[in-house]
Amino acid sequence: DWINEVELLGMPNQAETGYADYVLYDDMQKPLAVIEAKRTCEDVSKGRQQAKLYADILEQQYGRRPVIFLTNGFETRIDDGQYPERKVASIYSKRDLEKLFNLRRMRTSLKHIMVDKNIAGRYYQEGAIKAVCDVFDNKNRRKALLVMATGSGKTRTVIALCKVLLEHGWVKNILFLADRNSLVTQAKRSFVNLLPDLSVTNLCEEKDNFAAHCVFSTYQTMYHVIDNAKDDEGKLFTSGHFDLLICDEAHRSIYNKYKDIFHYFDASLVGLTATPKDEIDKNTYEIFELESGVPTYGYELAQAVNDGYLVDYMSVESKLKFIEQGITYADLTDEEKEEYENLFEDVNGEIPERISSSALNEWIFNRDTIRQVLHVLMTNGIKIDYGEKIGKTIIFAKNHNHAEKILEVFHSEYPHLKDFAQVIDNRINYAQSLIDAFSDPKKLPQIAISVDMLDTGIDVPEVLNLVFFKKVMSKAKFWQMIGRGTRLCPGLLDGEDKNKFYIFDFCGNFDFFRINSGKPTANQMALQGAIFYLKAQIIFKLQDIMYQTDTFIAFRKSLVAEMASKV
Repeated sequence: DWINEVELLGMPNQAETGYADYVLYDDMQKPLAVIEAKRTCEDVSKGRQQAKLYADILEQQYGRRPVIFLTNGFETRIDDGQYPERKVASIYSKRDLEKLFNLRRMRTSLKHIMVDKNIAGRYYQEGAIKAVCDVFDNKNRRKALLVMATGSGKTRTVIALCKVLLEHGWVKNILFLADRNSLVTQAKRSFVNLLPDLSVTNLCEEKDNFAAHCVFSTYQTMYHVIDNAKDDEGKLFTSGHFDLLICDEAHRSIYNKYKDIFHYFDASLVGLTATPKDEIDKNTYEIFELESGVPTYGYELAQAVNDGYLVDYMSVESKLKFIEQGITYADLTDEEKEEYENLFEDVNGEIPERISSSALNEWIFNRDTIRQVLHVLMTNGIKIDYGEKIGKTIIFAKNHNHAEKILEVFHSEYPHLKDFAQVIDNRINYAQSLIDAFSDPKKLPQIAISVDMLDTGIDVPEVLNLVFFKKVMSKAKFWQMIGRGTRLCPGLLDGEDKNKFYIFDFCGNFDFFRINSGKPTANQMALQGAIFYLKAQIIFKLQDIMYQTDTFIAFRKSLVAEMASKV
């Protein structure tokens, strides 16, 4: 259906005729796209005005403006008539272009959306969805970054967002990407439960089921299937196949490692992260074309704790701590921070030896150290069953050998607690069944010794203790790990609700990242929230009989009006 050298009348030249290099027509013989191809040695911008004039003529003839592609074989640009001209990996397929025009016919405004409260019923979830819709519709942008504390319902928020975008004709095909299988499995399960009519597939499990409208995958799996997924019409995952790309735990190291995927798919992008907005590096904001420190929407742990949606952590101080002389994260340059995190990510969660202290290795593998760490946990950790049993606990170990050593010492010190502790990592067969057992409050193990598998994305509200028995080099990952304990759990503590969880940090991670380890984060209220709270206190106080004068009454009314306008 591509026709080359298409004659077009009405060009501003002496012959009043031009020849479009290629025009693609649909089955009704209406033009879908026009391509202006230049030599490889020429800049694609040379043909920009020429292609625009061709598109003008075709629009006059057929009543629909075709999509413009400019290419020289090495670089390809698209002008789709809605967004500013941009680079794309390749020219859209006929199927992609037909989908684009079909969506345009169905698309309606996102200004007055109705969010499904059964999916995302909390005020901040609705706020996040409306913020993204405003960016996509009113501001005509294609990227958004949501900063939401772990446990605040990021997945529910993005499911409700997808429902809005599907209903309003903005998207048809969705790609959800995460960096590990467990996160992909969990996300797919949530979508199936909350949007049962949406066809879904998990490429990590269903290797040949590519046709669903919502595709879930790890970055690694997607790398392998981009070129291999085919159907009767040819390659399926073309650059224009997806309309929305959701990136779970979006930060620089993920983008740098898998940037080819982000560059290949020409889709709107929504990034999700639990890293506090002031802790996200400048480069991540640049990826989403945002001002540093200003995400599309933010809802952080301190606010969630104040609102009663999450619980805060308390760091348990212990004399047993490895004191490591040296640099802290804040002292590193941006380049050094990037190298630290990239190196850390590249080896499946283990710290590369070149930045790992041999003294620290020796200390954490020492049998007596492990025995003391376990003693501190079993003595001081939060307990259930009227103090008879340690609450669900995650011990973050350095690697598989370290985890096995911890388990060996636990069995030696607590032989009466059979099956009480288990190693959960990717070396264990059927590890998911262990995760399921740990997630069940009525089943053992109570203590999960984890190497990466429980660091992120696992929802176990019953977790009461976290033990950092390894050095963490990525600030984003550190906040994800803290998030394992933030979820509410009513009635957990002998009828009382869970109101906090403990962190035992034996390897100086709080010191390294200079995070306040002694005080609950809820006490660190954002300035805007603090001012609002202070004004509310003043309004309350001004009700007293001693302040019933004209001046104070007028002042109180002005404060009430001001605050009411912001609610």
